[in-house]
Amino acid sequence: MRYFLDTEFNGFGGPLISLALVPEDGGAPFYQALRCPDPTPWVAEHVLPALDTVPIPRAEMSRAFAAYLGDDPDPVLVADWPEDIAHAATLLIATPGHRHPIDRIRFELCDPLGFDSAAASSRPHNALADAIALRNYLLAREAKEL
Repeated sequence: MRYFLDTEFNGFGGPLISLALVPEDGGAPFYQALRCPDPTPWVAEHVLPALDTVPIPRAEMSRAFAAYLGDDPDPVLVADWPEDIAHAATLLIATPGHRHPIDRIRFELCDPLGFDSAAASSRPHNALADAIALRNYLLAREAKEL
């Protein structure tokens, strides 16, 4: 199944703050956040107030992320930004030299022309709301193409 992915991170190339997956079929999403002890001024103003969840330790988030995807035999994570994919892939690392046991996972990077997550999202800079906006946009576009 496809899952629409969005993340928030602490500045360009910075550490992960939050990650959301929204399944194509409308099932329960995944959304969790990590502590951000030294946010950039922009992140402090725009991202942290929009989290709407209590941050957890990275190891806990990593396990929960793998468990969320674990029952899907062929998950495809769809994102509109390369760093979203990089953060999701890195979250699959359990410990140095070991990853969480996911049989297979695919990543799809799209460039949805005309999509602006800040304009389309019900809560800009909230990874869950942004992932929902991406899913809605891409599914609507695909429906028009049929």
